[in-house]
Amino acid sequence: MDDHTLRTAIAAADGDDPYRALRDLHHARVALTRELDRAEATAVRRARAAGSSWQLIALALEVSKQAVHKKYGRS
Repeated sequence: MDDHTLRTAIAAADGDDPYRALRDLHHARVALTRELDRAEATAVRRARAAGSSWQLIALALEVSKQAVHKKYGRS
């Protein structure tokens, strides 16, 4: 998602059509979440390839070691 699309969705919240604003914000959230999830997975793979422990990765993501290993341990 580019910056313009995100700003447009946020600006829509102040528009005249609250239904459209909600729909646009929802779509922006979904797209942004997908992008962040992909970026996080890439960063985890790179960290593991560089020798980082699951514990260190978990600390960076502010989750438990078990949670991060369950999510990324098999990828």
